[in-house]
Amino acid sequence: MTEQGEAEASRSRPVADSGRWLVFGASGYIGSHLVVHLLAEGRAVRASSRHADVLEARGWKGAEIIAADVLVPESLVPALKGVEVAYYLVHSMAAGRDFGRLDLEAARNFAAAAAEAGVRRIVYLGGLVPDDAASEHIVSRRDTGEVLRQGAVPVTELRAGIIVGPGSAAFEVMRDLVLHLPVMVTPRWVQAKSPPIALENLLTYLAQIPWIEEAAGHCYDAAGPETLTYGEMMCILAEAAGRRPPWIIPVPVLTPRLSSYWLRLVTSVPTNIARALIEGLRHDFDADDRELRRLVPQRLLGFREAVEASFAIERSGAMVTRWTEGAFTVRERQIDYSYYAKKAAGQAETWAGPGAVWQVVSAIGGENGYYYLDRLWSVREWMDWAVGGPGLRRGRRHPQEVRVGDQIDYWKVIGVEPERRLTLAFGMRAPGAGVLEFELEPREGGGTRLTARVYWHPAGVWGLLYWFSLEPAHRVLLKGLPREICRRAEAVSKRS
Repeated sequence: MTEQGEAEASRSRPVADSGRWLVFGASGYIGSHLVVHLLAEGRAVRASSRHADVLEARGWKGAEIIAADVLVPESLVPALKGVEVAYYLVHSMAAGRDFGRLDLEAARNFAAAAAEAGVRRIVYLGGLVPDDAASEHIVSRRDTGEVLRQGAVPVTELRAGIIVGPGSAAFEVMRDLVLHLPVMVTPRWVQAKSPPIALENLLTYLAQIPWIEEAAGHCYDAAGPETLTYGEMMCILAEAAGRRPPWIIPVPVLTPRLSSYWLRLVTSVPTNIARALIEGLRHDFDADDRELRRLVPQRLLGFREAVEASFAIERSGAMVTRWTEGAFTVRERQIDYSYYAKKAAGQAETWAGPGAVWQVVSAIGGENGYYYLDRLWSVREWMDWAVGGPGLRRGRRHPQEVRVGDQIDYWKVIGVEPERRLTLAFGMRAPGAGVLEFELEPREGGGTRLTARVYWHPAGVWGLLYWFSLEPAHRVLLKGLPREICRRAEAVSKRS
């Protein structure tokens, strides 16, 4: 073998020929797609997040599911046991103002636990870092990588800018803006530049980089083939969606910090995440990805191709049996319905068992009505009927039994797990897509905890205004409805 051939063989030698690959942070948009990508390659995948039931709802065949919290070090032991490669894909932006400190604590915990478990490689997805980085979001992502590298396990860090894929917060903010606002008065940050990368290309980098010995202990920029302004990206996104590009009017008085305050009114991306992202957009982002392209050659998608691929990923999504963030079927297969949902919930507990509670939950609607403030439901039904909707359509196939596909008044049953969960899709006329879900949990020592949750995927500004106008009513209904169901369940238990 020639010297060059030996070098190539050493560079491409895998770090692990067997063993389990852990995707830590599998409930996020990158993690959820990476799990599917690795399974398709035949990897032994363990998927982890704080709540195992969120991952179980994904329906991944062949993936081991485990709950772990990076801020609870003892929970990391079973998650990392027997792992060769660990992907670290968590961040704490949703935690609010203290996310920077939490990110560093989490990274220290994970690095120590990975070393104790004998992990061969950590792969961390960070973000591009400009020389004048000041945003806490950018600094935190950079410092997280540094803390991970202080541990004993070799770390390979990929730094990416805007990732073009369903669920990417930056992509979803742009989608919400361009598909719902024909005219935008924007800060000057729309003229800032960034090299967006397609989800498909990033997944290929993430899947291949652990096999390359040379990549251990190194940090690489990951980027697409174009550098565009945010204004250019938003216009291309609108065209790819078959819409007229918005009229963008940049003004100097709206700083990124000021513009972050009205995000709650124009996008359903979680406010803390969107605000952290927006405050980082004052920078131009550059990437030198030559070394990564040498190590992992592939055809990089341009921004328009990446947007079209993102829409195709959504359209190919399978049916779900419960609410899952961003599920295309739950969003009525509409690309202009927000990926992220507005949410509200209420909870009650009872000494009655899950069987009795389920008997009441599964009988909702039809002649039984909605148990709590039924007149308020009636007002909404008449309003829907007045605009040509199915609001006055009352009835159900069976007074007690439910099955997937049943029509209960203006609701469609999309998920049934007896004595555990009932998921109903909203059918009235409204600017968006909604879900009502009941979840039953056995209490330790007996009894049941019942949670009622409402999810709303708004269609633009009108969908957001619709949600905000009904927030007070949701707050009242979701406080009283679970309580009334539990009261009726106790009556059922006494009769039986």
